[in-house]
Amino acid sequence: MKLTTQDIALLLEITQDAGAAIMRFYHSDVGTTFKQDNSPVTEADLAADQVIKVGLLRHWPNVPILSEESADIDVEIRRQWQTFWLVDPLDGTKEFINRNGEFTVNIALIHNGIPVFGVVYAPAKDLLYWGGEAYGAFKRDVKAQQTILAEVLDTENPPVVVVSRSHPSERLQGYCEQMGAYEYLPTGSSLKLCMVAEGSASVYPRLGPTSQWDIAAAHAVLFGAQGRLTLALHPEQTLSYKQKQDFINPYFIASVKNFLPPIYKESKQ
Repeated sequence: MKLTTQDIALLLEITQDAGAAIMRFYHSDVGTTFKQDNSPVTEADLAADQVIKVGLLRHWPNVPILSEESADIDVEIRRQWQTFWLVDPLDGTKEFINRNGEFTVNIALIHNGIPVFGVVYAPAKDLLYWGGEAYGAFKRDVKAQQTILAEVLDTENPPVVVVSRSHPSERLQGYCEQMGAYEYLPTGSSLKLCMVAEGSASVYPRLGPTSQWDIAAAHAVLFGAQGRLTLALHPEQTLSYKQKQDFINPYFIASVKNFLPPIYKESKQ
């Protein structure tokens, strides 16, 4: 499935419409419930999910949708999908609840387990990223639209390590210390991968749990920017989105192309 310029424009519009739906709740008290894994879901998540599904089905009625908010689809059915949309209508719900602006809308197109195109929108920042390996990578903010490349221009300074704001760990701290001097930058949601894609961060080591819909769209943008994302324990492999029983990703390390991150070695403790 090759996306045309018109297709891409429609995807950007759908993603921004979902962001607008979220922002209607941003400065008000929103109802919050909790899933079985104790992760929060708000009215804003559900409103954005509805906008995205309606938009995608209107334009691509034959492409299945797997969303965080409706993931209870039997794995045997999902394994029949060669191409599908992978959606997180509000990535960074904790950041949304905390009102820090670091939350995103994520829409990815997956083909044969590979994120071929993705759109990431941070509505509170009016910040939009999109791209894929066959499309390049782009960023649009309040200033302008620009092509982005996962390359740190000033390699004289210590590497910028972007990490989860909500999930710090001793394992991550130990890994970062292998780099010697570094700048530690906590950030929420899929913006971390986008920061690597644009070269404002050198590396994003994720040594804790994520779900496939958390990172697929930004992973596609990173591919489009010529960045790397490899499995932490198997650095010769990249992450696959082929259907399996659960949606949990293995640990991974994303980096710009002119920075070689240290090898992760799992503690035996």
